[in-house]
Amino acid sequence: MLTFYPGTDKMIKIQEAEGQIITSYEVYEKRLSDSKLLVPAIEVHLQRLGRIPDLVAADAGFYSASGEKTVHRMGVKKVSIPNRSTKSAARRKLQKTRWFKNGQKWRTGCEGRISVLKRRHGLNRCRYKGDDGMKIWVGLGAICDNLITMGRYLQEKPET
Repeated sequence: MLTFYPGTDKMIKIQEAEGQIITSYEVYEKRLSDSKLLVPAIEVHLQRLGRIPDLVAADAGFYSASGEKTVHRMGVKKVSIPNRSTKSAARRKLQKTRWFKNGQKWRTGCEGRISVLKRRHGLNRCRYKGDDGMKIWVGLGAICDNLITMGRYLQEKPET
């Protein structure tokens, strides 16, 4: 999950699945704490894809102990969200495990998605007016990016 601010007081959340496919986006009227977005993001994933993800990766802003416990109870096996302020030796050890680090590497790769969405699809500045216009603009950017990603996948796929 990624959040960014398109030069306004609004906030945009992007969810991405395997293969760099954007599965969900949301435009928030005001900047919220990322930690409040974790559980609803898993619920959206379940609703759209019909299953709970095995791994959830996000930046430290999404961390909260209660949120992590809740998503584990929902069925997520691995949660790769760093807690930068931990004093717990067990937590520091968890954050050094291979799967946790791999989750963070995958998340770091997703950060490039923000740059692509801003640069290639113009999400750094909305061309439509009003809140509804902003939602349409972000949706069009997500659709365009998914079409390019799927086209590249199909182009690389060997013919059968």
